[in-house]
Amino acid sequence: MRPYLNLLRDVLDNGVDREDRTGTGARSVFGRQMRFALSEGFPAVTTKKLHLKSVIHELLWFLHGETNIGYLRENGVTIWNEWADANGDLGPVYGAQWRAWPTADGQAVDQIASMVHQLRTNPDSRRMVVSAWNAGALEQMALMPCHVLFQAYSAPMSHADRCAWLDHNRNQSLLGSQDVDFQSRVLDVERVPRRVLSLQVYIRSNDLFLGCPFNIASYALLAMMLAQVTDHAVGDLVYTIGDAHIYHNHFAQVRTQVTREPYPLPQMRLNPLVREIDAFGYDDFALLGYRHHPAIRGQVAV
Repeated sequence: MRPYLNLLRDVLDNGVDREDRTGTGARSVFGRQMRFALSEGFPAVTTKKLHLKSVIHELLWFLHGETNIGYLRENGVTIWNEWADANGDLGPVYGAQWRAWPTADGQAVDQIASMVHQLRTNPDSRRMVVSAWNAGALEQMALMPCHVLFQAYSAPMSHADRCAWLDHNRNQSLLGSQDVDFQSRVLDVERVPRRVLSLQVYIRSNDLFLGCPFNIASYALLAMMLAQVTDHAVGDLVYTIGDAHIYHNHFAQVRTQVTREPYPLPQMRLNPLVREIDAFGYDDFALLGYRHHPAIRGQVAV
C-alpha cells in the first residue's frame, strides 16, 4: 500500500487548501492514479485497521440493488446512517443504478448482469462499463456518487502466464515437463483461466483518510468476484481519482499514519464454489494474514 501512503504525502506537501460542501475545509490535488496487482496480495491498508466487515456488507448491499440501510443496520454497518432519512432510505444511489438503471421507455438496465454476460461471451468488448452517475436522478440521491463508474478489461493469458498462475495458486509446477501439449492439457484439466480481468474505477471525489482505503478494498473485492464467476484470473485494480483530498480535521491522523511502516499485504480467499455474482454471501470471504497497525479514528465530513 505504499502508493496510498505516497498519495497522502503528495496531498499534504503539494495540495491546495479549498472550501468544500461540508464546511470542513480540505487540502486537495487533482488527477491521481494508483495501480494494485491483485495477484500479489489484497490491498488492505496496514498502517491502520481496515473495517473489512463494513466493506463486504456494503458491497453485497450494492450488488443486491438495495438503497435502504436496513440490511446494513442488521449487520452492524453504520457508514450510511448520516445520509439516510427517517425510514432509512437514501434515494436511487449505487445499488439502484448498478442493478436497475431506469430507461426512457420505463424499463431497467441491470448493468452488473450485463458486465458479467459480456465477460463470459464477448470479453474483448470495450463497452464493459458500470456507471452510477445518472444525471437525471442526482438530486434525488441522499449523496451523489463519489465512485462514479468502473470498467472491466479482459486480456488473454499466455501459456507461460497460465503456468505461473497454476504454480502460484495451486502450488503445482510444470517446470519439470518440456512437453507444451502435456502442459496445456494439465492447465485445462486444472481449469486454469485463459484470460485475466482488470478493473479501473473512477472516483470523482475521494476522502483519502477515511474513504480511500475502504474504496480500494471494495473494488479489489469486486474485481475478484467478477473474475471468479467469469473464469478469469484476477489482474490489476487501477484506481483513478479526480479530486483527491484530506480534510483539515484529519491532518494529525494522516501525519501519524504516514510515519508507520506498512506490513506485507494479506491474501483474500473467495469460496470457489460460488459461480454467480448474486450468490456471494458474507461468509464466502476470508482475509488471511492481515497484520495491521492500531486503528486511527477520524470524524466523517457529512
